Order: sequence, then structure tokens, then C-alpha cells
Amino acid sequence: METNFFGVVRVTKAFIPYFRERGHGLFITTGSSAGLAGFPMGSMYDASKWAIEGWSESLSYELSEFNIGIKTIEPGMVSTEIMNKSPVVSHPAYDSLLNKFVAAVMQQENMTTPEQIAEVVYGAATDGSKKLRYVCGEDAIAMYTHRLEVGDEAFREGIFEMLNGGRSLI
Repeated sequence: METNFFGVVRVTKAFIPYFRERGHGLFITTGSSAGLAGFPMGSMYDASKWAIEGWSESLSYELSEFNIGIKTIEPGMVSTEIMNKSPVVSHPAYDSLLNKFVAAVMQQENMTTPEQIAEVVYGAATDGSKKLRYVCGEDAIAMYTHRLEVGDEAFREGIFEMLNGGRSLI
């Protein structure tokens, strides 16, 4: 929360007076598909990304009064070393769930490259629109589209099914 949410809030707060004085500006925040749907074993991370979602949407109304935009980039799984280098903090009681979730996630073949994310960020910065949310990466787009199509509860049931060896999420 400290970095993923409060850090973004502090930086934005510092720049708002400058943008107001200029009469325009654009904030681009980094969310995650974890801010569009909650996943097992990431409750604090997911909460920080949901916080970015709600905060950015609410702030967009306030900033628009001063011709200041805010956009949120929502990537899914990105092909980086983070999965290999990030410590996993878990209680032994959740080892089975963690193993199931990691096995399901590691089956994904359509991870997004950092270069693809950079293209989306550049597009968001230069498209001149007031669009708020940029879901990017095949996995994130498919997951979010699926969630919107089936609804929240059916989506959650799909997560349970996936964790119990059923079909993939999307």
C-alpha cells in the first residue's frame, strides 16, 4: 500500500498545483489487472491496485475542472523476472492454495512484454482522449472482458474452479 497506492497519491498531490497553474496536465498511473479482479494470495497487492482504480476514477472528475487528465494503465502478467525475484510471504496453512494458484498462473502463454506495455503508455500519453482505463496485454483484456460478460459472482466461481483443477480462467 505504501508504494503502490500512497506513493502515487503523494506524487500526484505534489504535481496538482503545478498543473492547475499551467491550466493542463496529465497523470498516468500504473494499475494492474489485479485492480480489475481480485486473485488468491495477493490480497494486499490487489487492494493497492483496486485503490488506484477507485482513486483515479474519482480524481478524474475533480481534475477535469482544471483541464488535468488522469489515465490508468492496467497490464496483466508481464514477462519479467519479478515472479522469480519477489519473495512470497505466506503462512504454511495457505501453501496448498499458493501452489495451486502459482501452477495456474504459470500455465499462461500470452504474457505481455514490457515493450508492449510501453506502447500502450505512449498511446495513452498522446491520444488526446479523456479515456481513463487502458487494459493491456492479451491476458488482461481477455480476463477483464470475461469478467464483464459473466458478472462478478460467476467470475469468482471460475477462480474457484481454476484452483480446483478445472478449466483456465478465460
